[in-house]
Amino acid sequence: MSDQNDEVLSGYRSSIDNIDTALVMLLAERFKITAKVGAYKAQSGMAPADSGREAEQVERLRELSTQAGLDPVFSEKFLRFIIDEVIRHHLQANGEK
Repeated sequence: MSDQNDEVLSGYRSSIDNIDTALVMLLAERFKITAKVGAYKAQSGMAPADSGREAEQVERLRELSTQAGLDPVFSEKFLRFIIDEVIRHHLQANGEK
């Protein structure tokens, strides 16, 4: 039986596709808000990065990951990737590279 004719596998893949869609939409919404934060910080003369806030978020996500049965190391890497991208956007909003 080929993968394409396997209804169980197709059902799983459909669920994965729906989750991937939700993840992309959530990330897009998150970046809309962080763009506003970046603009506000630039306008207010604030630093693009906030290491204290970042540390709090990493710890919060690690705890949530543990509760959800997800590898907290993976979650931290994922969050770090997002934070680094947000900071890059904030630097751009502040006229930096």
